[in-house]
Amino acid sequence: MSTDGTASDARTVIRVSGEDTSHFLQGLVTNDVERVAQGLVYAALLTPQGKYRADFFMAPDGHDILLDVATPLAEGLMKALSLYKLRARVTLEPTDIRVARGLGPAPEGAFADPRDPAMGWRAYDGRPSEQGVDWDALRVAQLVPESGIELTPDTFILEAGFERLNGVDFRKGCYVGQEVTARMKHKTELKKGLARVAVTGSVPVGTPIEADGKAAGTLYTQAGGAGIAYLRFDRAAGDMVAGDARLRLSA
Repeated sequence: MSTDGTASDARTVIRVSGEDTSHFLQGLVTNDVERVAQGLVYAALLTPQGKYRADFFMAPDGHDILLDVATPLAEGLMKALSLYKLRARVTLEPTDIRVARGLGPAPEGAFADPRDPAMGWRAYDGRPSEQGVDWDALRVAQLVPESGIELTPDTFILEAGFERLNGVDFRKGCYVGQEVTARMKHKTELKKGLARVAVTGSVPVGTPIEADGKAAGTLYTQAGGAGIAYLRFDRAAGDMVAGDARLRLSA
């Protein structure tokens, strides 16, 4: 397990090895596993109904692929992948590899975070993380959801911005939950989803949002007068409240 200072930052690295590794993962996850040869790839495992089970980074390590996942999700991810393994020549095992993070261009031996350049780099070679970084503030500024906070078992990944975050490939072929995700992609527009809001005040993560007395969504991570909210867009055009906090959509 690796941690960068808070419980939500705890990470576990799972090693996937064996001659069927790429083919096995390709049929399960939302992104193109072949891209791992060029660097870090962000992806998710979904339910057959198209809902979120886990998100993770896939990193190359020789012939193996490392899955960098939030520690609270690691055991469930291992179990889910094991159920799909059947006769595939694949081995899954947790490791003691530590995840390091930092800002700026990726140094030698590290990988650029594929979600957004502002999220810096990640490394798996034992180097220390850069200290003093407010990762929550960066996530809010770039509208990057976090496992277990904005990303829950009720999440549809397109509502969470996975296309913008380079976490889904619509050309790679079938994977678990692909049909539902593809249908959402081809709708005229999403009616709900994550958005950045300006926040006056502070309330607990998960506080319901109201607009004109009607349910409008939920407020999640907050930092520096801004926050990430899950909103019904048709009710989010003006002033909103979440507990004692006041909200408005921000650019």
